[in-house]
Amino acid sequence: MDHNEIKEMVRQKYSEIALQDVDTNATSCCGSGGCSTEVYHIMNDEYKHLDGYNPDADLKLGCGLPTEFAKIKKGDTVVDLGSGAGNDCFVARHETGESGKVIGVDFTEAMISKARMNAEKLGYNNVEFRHGDIENIPVSNDVADVVVSNCVMNLVPDKKKAFSEVHRILKPGGHFSISDIVLTGDLPERIKNAAEMYAGCVASAIQKQEYLDIIREAGFRFVAIQKEKPIIIPQDILANYLNEEEIAIYNSNRNIIHSITIYAEKQKVCCSSGCR
Repeated sequence: MDHNEIKEMVRQKYSEIALQDVDTNATSCCGSGGCSTEVYHIMNDEYKHLDGYNPDADLKLGCGLPTEFAKIKKGDTVVDLGSGAGNDCFVARHETGESGKVIGVDFTEAMISKARMNAEKLGYNNVEFRHGDIENIPVSNDVADVVVSNCVMNLVPDKKKAFSEVHRILKPGGHFSISDIVLTGDLPERIKNAAEMYAGCVASAIQKQEYLDIIREAGFRFVAIQKEKPIIIPQDILANYLNEEEIAIYNSNRNIIHSITIYAEKQKVCCSSGCR
C-alpha cells in the first residue's frame, strides 16, 4: 500500500471502532467491520487506577500509559496525538487542571465526534478536539508544554515528518511521552502484509533502534525509555495469518514485538538573558 492507501485503511478501521458501543469494543473482537479489535486488546494497559479516567472514553486501543509518565504540571498545555474518544485527554486534564488546556488531535471524524460528546457530558471547557493529520498537526509552533500519544505514531506512514511536527509544536524545553510498538526482530511477511495487523500497530512497527534514531534526528534530546514490555500474539490470532510451520518459526523467536513508552525533550532556547 502507498501512503494514501494506508491512511484510508486506518481511517476506515478506526471509524468502525468509533461507532461501536464501549461494551462491544471491550468484550468482543467482532465489531462493525469484522474482527477489528482482536489485536488491540493484546496490547492494552489498564487505565482504571489513573485519576481523570472515564470509561466511556476508553476504547482499549492503546499499548501503554503515556499520561502516567508524562510529568504534566498544573497549567500545562497538553496535546494528545491520535486522541480517539478522549481517554488520555481526560487523564491529562486532571493533571493540568482547570488552569491548563488539553488539545486532542485525531485523523478520524467519527472519533472526534465521540470525543467531543464525551467532553460535553463531563462539562470540560478546557479540552478541545481537532480533526487533523499527525504529519501536519493543526497546532501552531511552540504551543505545547507536553505531547502525549498512545499507539498511534506507528499508524503514520511518514514517521520522520510526524516527529518533526511534534518538535515544532512543543515549546522550547517542552517534552513528550509516547507509547508505541517497536520490533527487535523480523516479522513474517504475511503479518507485515495484513491490513488488520497494520491497523493494530503490529505490522507497521519498525525496528526499535530505527525508531529511537528518528526521534534524535528530529532534534530531541534526553531520549529515554520509561517502560517496555513484550507483546505476545496468541496462537489463534497467529493462525489467521500463518501456517503451522510459520507459527513454529515465529514462536522460536519469542518477544519480537515490544511496547515502549519513550520520553524526550525539545532543547531550551538560550541567549544572554538566560534560557527558556
